[in-house]
Amino acid sequence: MPNRNERFKIAFLTAHDPLDRRPWSGTIYHIGQALQKQCGDVTFLGPIPVKSKLVGKVAHKTLQKLFKKNYAYNHTFGLAKRYARYAESRLANQPFDVIVAVAGATEIACLRTSIPIILIEDATFALLRDYHQHFSSLLPFSVREVDEIEALAIQRANLCLYPSQWAARSAIDYYHAEPQKVQVIPFGANFEQNPGSEIAHQRRKSQHCRLLFIGTNWERKGGPIAYETLLKLEEMGIPAELTVCGSVPPAHMTHPRMRVIPFLDKNQPEQRKELEELYKNADFLLFPTRNDCYGIVVCEASAYGLPVLASDTGGVPGVVKEGQNGYLLPYSAGGADYARLVAEIYRDDQRYATLVKTSRETFESLLNWDAWGMTVKQLIAGLVESDRLPSEEVPAISNDQRWP
Repeated sequence: MPNRNERFKIAFLTAHDPLDRRPWSGTIYHIGQALQKQCGDVTFLGPIPVKSKLVGKVAHKTLQKLFKKNYAYNHTFGLAKRYARYAESRLANQPFDVIVAVAGATEIACLRTSIPIILIEDATFALLRDYHQHFSSLLPFSVREVDEIEALAIQRANLCLYPSQWAARSAIDYYHAEPQKVQVIPFGANFEQNPGSEIAHQRRKSQHCRLLFIGTNWERKGGPIAYETLLKLEEMGIPAELTVCGSVPPAHMTHPRMRVIPFLDKNQPEQRKELEELYKNADFLLFPTRNDCYGIVVCEASAYGLPVLASDTGGVPGVVKEGQNGYLLPYSAGGADYARLVAEIYRDDQRYATLVKTSRETFESLLNWDAWGMTVKQLIAGLVESDRLPSEEVPAISNDQRWP
């Protein structure tokens, strides 16, 4: 039987700086911290110094001008081979039990090692192509290259962890990953310290309905829908306020009760505290995103018992649990639809209070990094135990051992 109390030696592989709270909205950093807390001793192998990225950027700009298409210069075989050489030199003669590669398909695609690999992604390239702006309008040769890298990475990984069924199904259905090595484990809230449960328990709706919108890209995160929601609530006779954090609306979208905070840096304690206050003081988080692989912002809102109204797209259903920490609206829903649902909940004291309570419960049971880390430790234990056994003795992973 696997030793569940063992602390494993983990090589944490990512091209990004694993101690920077900005890449992947802080998720890479918090995955590293969760592994260190719950799973074992982590050695960070990133950031990976690769000077040739500058050449890739130049090539991307040149090809854009010539063909009006994009080149995914961060996901090439040339880069994958350089990543592999760097990682192999760092892994040599080290007694690691497992390699954890976060957002790391390119990092492991060409990696030669006998150490078991866990790949953690929030989506596959098949899903991101022409869905996410970074993978849209790609040159045909770039599409083929990124797709092959993704396929190789999934093939090389011993476990593939995703935060949503949306992503996991793609790995199985499109890239033919063995179902037993694909697991769904929701990500957690990216806080240095999780807010205490008393904050959610003390939450009461405001006299003026306070809406919160957080997003670094106004259009892509659905900012116009959030703005329209404010206007429609006014038309319905519900005094409302909207706080926008992380982006700046276009000049024609102004309102006396719309506050704009262009940017808050989580690396700065004072600004991080200001963000946490926004969650604490709002009545609803609006998340009408146009494309998203998950939604860490939903985890963070749930930690404060803050109900979320979100669009049903991409991996968002993996984090918004219908009727528990919020509601999903159709992708086609506009501000009037969001306003009607806000009004319906806001006017019902009991319903709002219940939603606050279950939002916090969803965070405590599911949407936190301790829960993620404890589940991953069980998977690492099973993987390491299997690696230590002769191949004919390796037990099969039954369906009831997989995350539902």
